[in-house]
Amino acid sequence: MPSDRNISIWVYSRIVPKIIAAPSIVAAAGTKPKRIEEFVGRINSGDANVSIARMTSPGGWTEPGQRPEFEEITLVLRGVLRVEHQGGTFDVRAGQAVVTAPGEWIRYSTPELGGAEYVAVCIPAFSPDSVHRDA
Repeated sequence: MPSDRNISIWVYSRIVPKIIAAPSIVAAAGTKPKRIEEFVGRINSGDANVSIARMTSPGGWTEPGQRPEFEEITLVLRGVLRVEHQGGTFDVRAGQAVVTAPGEWIRYSTPELGGAEYVAVCIPAFSPDSVHRDA
């Protein structure tokens, strides 16, 4: 009969970090081509609890409004991301982040010529069925 200590060593020895070698490219909604690189999520890693994606959108890009079922944390790396919500509009600049709550109506766009690059973290993971885009 193994001791509790041996069982703990066996369990911990099976848990190891997992490297994500490359992202999956995901189709994007919106008026201009936007690049979505999913590193962690339903498509690339099979994770339904969280998704992490790098977005690169051109100047003038806009997407339909949405009322997602997930919390979204977005960190802007370059450029400006415009966030419209039921209470108004604000711009999130490089080095800033925005957090949106599940069920909150939002619409993203990149108004400046240089576009924007940002990382979005969704909890639980993004899915087309849970984003609820405007028709």
